[in-house]
Amino acid sequence: MLNLTQRLVTGCVLLVALSLALAVWVHRELAPAGASGHTTRSLLILWILSGTAILVATLTLVLVLQPIREVARDIRRISSGDLAHRTEWGKAGTRHDSFGTIANEMNRLAVQLREVRETEAGRRQMEFQLSDAVLQSIFEPIIVTDGKGHVLKINKAAEELLGTDADRMVLANTQGGEKILGAIRDAVQMQKPVAAEDAASLLPMRIGERAHSYRLRATPMRDSEGRLLGAVTTLEDVTSLQDTDRFKTKFIAVASAKLRDPLLKLRHGLYALSQGFAGELRPLQSELVAGATQEALNLDELMANLIEVAELDSGKRELDLDRLRPYEELSSARDRMLDAAQTKCIRLEIKAFEDLSYIRADKRALRTIFENLLVNALKYTPENGEVWLEAEERKRYIQFTVRDSGKGIAADRLGTIFDRFSSSSEGSSGLGLALTRRLVESMGGQIAVESRLGQGTTFRFTLPVATVDAERRHPVEVG
Repeated sequence: MLNLTQRLVTGCVLLVALSLALAVWVHRELAPAGASGHTTRSLLILWILSGTAILVATLTLVLVLQPIREVARDIRRISSGDLAHRTEWGKAGTRHDSFGTIANEMNRLAVQLREVRETEAGRRQMEFQLSDAVLQSIFEPIIVTDGKGHVLKINKAAEELLGTDADRMVLANTQGGEKILGAIRDAVQMQKPVAAEDAASLLPMRIGERAHSYRLRATPMRDSEGRLLGAVTTLEDVTSLQDTDRFKTKFIAVASAKLRDPLLKLRHGLYALSQGFAGELRPLQSELVAGATQEALNLDELMANLIEVAELDSGKRELDLDRLRPYEELSSARDRMLDAAQTKCIRLEIKAFEDLSYIRADKRALRTIFENLLVNALKYTPENGEVWLEAEERKRYIQFTVRDSGKGIAADRLGTIFDRFSSSSEGSSGLGLALTRRLVESMGGQIAVESRLGQGTTFRFTLPVATVDAERRHPVEVG
């Protein structure tokens, strides 16, 4: 397809050729034979017509192509971003032809584009200032980074804490920078928020002479299309919370220890009454003493759990880690709970191989874990139900499972079931599962729960596989 210029040139060439052909035809048809003077005049007329045709074609090309080129040049300049430029051809309405109309419309379009750009730039500037003001007004340190840990923006609280500013592009050399970068990498790689919840994952920082502890929370950033942009990291000062928690732990430990002696005397007195040492009891009196004895036993168990949790939180509880056989521990736990299971006609089964690898764990802690999980399983499983004890090896750890066919746990309680004093609808303190979680984590494992109402509950926890020590290997004699 020919463009506009090629079409105009072709038309002019055809016009000149047609004029020359017409002049030659007129000369041949009208000139008498042998008239030399007439021939000269005819040739002169022919050349004049040809020259006139060429001149008209040239002027046509110049007069038509020149405004087209000017308008095209102005359009290219406007489209390149110079929205202040105007097309002179149609300026002030001096032209009322087609080119003038095109030029006027282009000028009007440039004005509108400039207004839109200025409005959009102003809006973006206002949004940037607003977001920056919000970021700076947040009391907690905030760090905005890309996926590689380069700082894009930080607020004043982060500048004061880290001793850096927004122009510093890396965190590696700042106070606690490596741990912050680790949280950012985890959030970017796992594509989900990462938070440091346990004490080992908290970030210790020093401001002046005082030590602070911060909880890291790194959240990935995405654009409207879901593409990963970087991460936003928040440092929450939990120093006061830790101080309060330590005070509560110490208070609970002291209070529980002080209450044990009076409780022990109370149990002795109830035991003496139940055995008839103070005289024979009537049926109603026996019933009241039996109920009081059970409540005293529950209170003693509660205080024992409180003391153990406090010792774990304060670091006073020292674990005696040893090499234990998973199947033997499952069998021991089953034997201890077999009478309680048979009382409710609950089937208690083990599903595990006997030659599973050794685990490295504290025997007393592992016994407490199984007892807490099995007591809950038997308590909430109806008669003729089933409870399974399972174990399987997975890479460098053994996964234990306690699964029951009970009534299950409501979904809104699953997120807090391992919290301290997370009471259930039956009024239990919730310390058993809190203690279970701390014991598992103190031995290098993790615990989780799955449950649906009416479909039972499954607790899973892991413990690391014991490595073979060189001194434990038996010497081999050669020969």
